[in-house]
Amino acid sequence: MTAQYVTTSDTPEVPVIGGGANPNNENVAIVQQQLNVRSGPGADFNSLGTLNPQDVVSLIGKDANGVWLQIAFASGPDGKGWISAAFVRAQGVENLPIIAESGAVVGTGTPTEIPFTPTPTLLPAPMDNDSAQSPAISITLSATGTQSFQYSSDVSSPNGDNEDWIQFISFTQAIQLVVGCVGNGTIVLEVLENDSMVQNMICGENAVVKTTTASQYTIHITSNSSNGLQYAFYTLWVDSISN
Repeated sequence: MTAQYVTTSDTPEVPVIGGGANPNNENVAIVQQQLNVRSGPGADFNSLGTLNPQDVVSLIGKDANGVWLQIAFASGPDGKGWISAAFVRAQGVENLPIIAESGAVVGTGTPTEIPFTPTPTLLPAPMDNDSAQSPAISITLSATGTQSFQYSSDVSSPNGDNEDWIQFISFTQAIQLVVGCVGNGTIVLEVLENDSMVQNMICGENAVVKTTTASQYTIHITSNSSNGLQYAFYTLWVDSISN
């Protein structure tokens, strides 16, 4: 109920629920729109319930791509659930542990100049069937929602999946890109706006890219062909740069 229509005999001592306050500096997220809580890190997992705008949730971990966040959710298995990072304003995501679908902690979210990636097995990268029309992920960055994201995958040539596609909408006039790779191959990364290339990069590079507010950008990642099987496991970080 609305406090302005209530009169009390003295100052009540009541707990604060919800809102953006975080006195204990815990890892929290504020929900920006109604969204499902899933049993695993993906839209194909069962819905455990819903959250409403301005709900505040405690963060436990994230998936390897940083696209899904594990939260404390009383109705979920072991009191946990998963939500999409695209629809929350999160705090402390960079320090969250990376959690596999099994629930095991498989890495740490401690950021480095070139993000940590595991040692890969040199096999052809599995086909993921993404394309420019159907990218692997599509994220809208915003001042009150997701301001950065991390994505990991693999490509190979001449066999296996030799290209990946990622899309995002910027809310600032610049972004920072960092890409790191492991394996015996390398990648070529192109940033496209309206099918025109605005930036290209290779493994181990970082760049600041000028962007247009509310414009859609496509990142095209390809395996750099050479003799024999070339495999690269990469991690890409995209961070908004505010004025």
